[in-house]
Amino acid sequence: QVQLVESGGGLVQPGGSLRLSCAASGSIFQLATLFWYCQAPGEQRELVASITRDSSSTYADSVKGRFTISRDNAKTTVYLQMNSLKPEDTAVYYCNARLRVSVYWGQGTQVTVSS
Repeated sequence: QVQLVESGGGLVQPGGSLRLSCAASGSIFQLATLFWYCQAPGEQRELVASITRDSSSTYADSVKGRFTISRDNAKTTVYLQMNSLKPEDTAVYYCNARLRVSVYWGQGTQVTVSS
């Protein structure tokens, strides 16, 4: 069983930065592909970024050049560095881990971008 715990969310002004962390328990972390999703009120959950076990990353067009996903296998933690934040980035951000047919979700952390 894998547990994912996100942290680092909060209130930030437009143009500001936040770094989200997702700490994982369990032995699959090093092999899993890791994802960050976001879900705004009344909207569907959307993929923000992904990173494979070889640290190959992909990004949604809306965050390219502003967000960076990274992983530290020794700390079993995945990060999302969020820069140049916009009000439309306001959402609950979820960490996700996948290995073969197994899928795990964290509980989410709220990010609010507002002046």
